[in-house]
Amino acid sequence: MGAELISGRKARIQRTTSESDVYVEMDLDGTGTSEISTTVPFYDHMLTALAKHSQIDLTVRATGDIHIDVHHTVEDVAISLGEVLKTALGDKAGIRRFGEASVPLDEALARAVVDVSGRPYLVHKGEPEGQQYHLIGGHFTGSMTRHVFEAITYHASICLHMDVVRGRDPHHIVEAQFKAFARALRAAVEDDPRMSGVPSTKGAL
Repeated sequence: MGAELISGRKARIQRTTSESDVYVEMDLDGTGTSEISTTVPFYDHMLTALAKHSQIDLTVRATGDIHIDVHHTVEDVAISLGEVLKTALGDKAGIRRFGEASVPLDEALARAVVDVSGRPYLVHKGEPEGQQYHLIGGHFTGSMTRHVFEAITYHASICLHMDVVRGRDPHHIVEAQFKAFARALRAAVEDDPRMSGVPSTKGAL
């Protein structure tokens, strides 16, 4: 069930449980092309934006017990994304490691800071009270946004600080976060032409 490296910085995973069946393929050196089908339309929209703005090629095919709730499918896709990202990064030699981005969407503004640290940690703050209860697109509960980032950071072993600076519309608040994360991640995993070896004084990440 673990992720496997295909070539270069391209990896994939097939993750099957009694709750969902998930396939994820990721190429960190892509152009932002995507093929996304999770059976959760708003999540598809967010993952398409993640691919486009990170310039990471992404294939996601998932089915699950959405007749119960979308929670299992959304979470299992996020777990798979994290596992594939960690595998695709390899030893992390020559990358920038850190990335930061602020992204507006109309009245909403989100700021993401990423450290490809090898240590999973999430700080997620600033969503307005009540955001967690909104049902966006008729399927995606607002509380799932933090849960997605928790699963990705934990399974990819990265550090993410996500701050919602302001926002009113629930859709905009979530989308600004995904795009900010995408832009910050893009910067963090890019090659740094001045960096030889792993960007850490410890010699490993």
